Order: sequence, then structure tokens, then C-alpha cells
Amino acid sequence: QVQLVESGGGSVQSGGSLRLACVASGYTVRSGCMAWFRQAPGKERERVASMNSVGSITYTDSVKGRFTISRITSTNTLYLQMSNLKPEDTAMYYCAAAAPGQSYCVGRSLEEFNFWGQGTQVTVSS
Repeated sequence: QVQLVESGGGSVQSGGSLRLACVASGYTVRSGCMAWFRQAPGKERERVASMNSVGSITYTDSVKGRFTISRITSTNTLYLQMSNLKPEDTAMYYCAAAAPGQSYCVGRSLEEFNFWGQGTQVTVSS
């Protein structure tokens, strides 16, 4: 049984930083595409950053230069380091993973992520 458990969310002021963590069980973080998504109230869920099985990374334009996705295989954890946070970054952040062996991230739709965490809230005040 695959479980993804996020942590690290919170409330910060504009310009602050947070690091989100996603601990995977029943799933190896290098086995497939993994990603961070976010969803703000009234908006669609959007992919923020992703990393494929060989470590290739993509970011949505709005977070480039501010967010960094990484993983530590020994602890089976995916991270999202967020710096210079802005009020528009306020959202529920979710960790997601594709099925093992589904390593590509580019072009992968939201529906093609098989496993999701419960989410962690990030609130940025101005």
C-alpha cells in the first residue's frame, strides 16, 4: 500500500521560506515521476515542480528561481524548498507520484498521477 505523507506547511510572511517534505512508504522515490502540486481556493490544481526517475526537474514559471525540488533516496523523501514566498503562493500543497516505472514527467496530466498525499497548507501573508 502506497502512502505519501506531507509535512512542513505553515504560515509565513511574504519573503519567507518553508521546506515541505513528502515521506513515501510502499513506494521508492526514484521509481517514477514525482511532483508537487498546489491548489488555491477556487482555482484548479496546478503542478509546481516535478522530478523524474533519473532526476530531471521541471518547474512552473511562477516558481522558477524560488522553489527547489529534491529527494533523498535513503529516507525515501521528496522535498520542496520554497524561498521568497509571495501571497500568491498560498495554497494547499500536495505530493503526487506516478506508478512505478512511469518515469517521465513532461506531459503527464494530473489524472496520470496514481498516488496522492493528504496535503499541507501554506499561507503567505503580505
